[in-house]
Amino acid sequence: MNVALLGSASRRTFLKGMAVAGAGTFLERGIAQAPNARVIDCHHHFLSPAYIKALASHDGKKVNGYTTWFALDRLKNYTPAQDLEAMDRDGAATSMLSCTTPGIWFGDPEESRMLAREMNEFGARLAADHKGRFGLFALLPLPTIESSLKEIEYAFGTLKADGVGLLSSYGDHWLGDPIFRPVFDELNRRKATVYVHPIDAPCCQELMPGVSATILEYNHDTAPTIFSLLVTGSATRYADIQFIFSHGGGTMPGLVERFAIGGPEDINEKLAKPADPNSRLYHLRRFHYDTAGSVNVVQMQSLKTVAGASQIVFGTDYPFGTVGSHLKGLRQCGFSEAELQGIYRGNAAKFLPKYA
Repeated sequence: MNVALLGSASRRTFLKGMAVAGAGTFLERGIAQAPNARVIDCHHHFLSPAYIKALASHDGKKVNGYTTWFALDRLKNYTPAQDLEAMDRDGAATSMLSCTTPGIWFGDPEESRMLAREMNEFGARLAADHKGRFGLFALLPLPTIESSLKEIEYAFGTLKADGVGLLSSYGDHWLGDPIFRPVFDELNRRKATVYVHPIDAPCCQELMPGVSATILEYNHDTAPTIFSLLVTGSATRYADIQFIFSHGGGTMPGLVERFAIGGPEDINEKLAKPADPNSRLYHLRRFHYDTAGSVNVVQMQSLKTVAGASQIVFGTDYPFGTVGSHLKGLRQCGFSEAELQGIYRGNAAKFLPKYA
């Protein structure tokens, strides 16, 4: 990787000279396809030019247990203009920009720090140039704690980020692990929104040859990171953080009985009642979950049973998914019209009020 591309002078020059298409308004055809949606897409990926170069430099390599081909193959042609065109086509009001797997950690703390800064400045410029169309869930150079604390200060203080976007695990450490406590304590102090994207942890990669990690392991990794927040007491410690977990909570809804919420004799009774304060069920019901790749009646109704429709927010996993396909799927999942309007934008607007 040519780290000179990430130097502060070059970065400032790049950001100053970057030309992006105008914000525009909804196209008539977009409104026609989704007349009542105007969604807030909470699961929407972007790449900066420097990050694309970084992925290319690692392409196909096993770095820190992860490979980079997946993100590079599908995202290397990302442009803001195409992004806006897709949003207008389907009637998306706002997209919250975040990084996808494999993230920015390839074993070099300095590279990770520079990539976080470059991506965050790129995303912040998109948000500034297209008011109301893009928001930013800033990257942090985890697992490096001190650099992450500095990036939190810069992202919120200077770039005015809307939250941070993290991976579900780093190495074999999930987010409830005490090693991340200084970072989460600071995010809790700021009452931050924390969006969590899954990855396949090093422990559990290539378990079945020829089977992509996106099919099973990504969803599996969401469940243990949620559980780690519950079992360590971190969910209570970080009570002021608004967590968003991808893909309908992954396998969490199907594992709810094993989360020690209740046994065969009383789990259904407990799910039918309000949760006790600071119980595991209480926190599952205060977390948020996006719809990306999960708009089927099995996942959505299971998630509604565990957490309630009020905790479901719209997500597409752009560019891997589209607003249109997710709108169509959601309307077949048994939600009321009021619940759908909440999922489209109302639920997210409660903790992202500037986009209401």
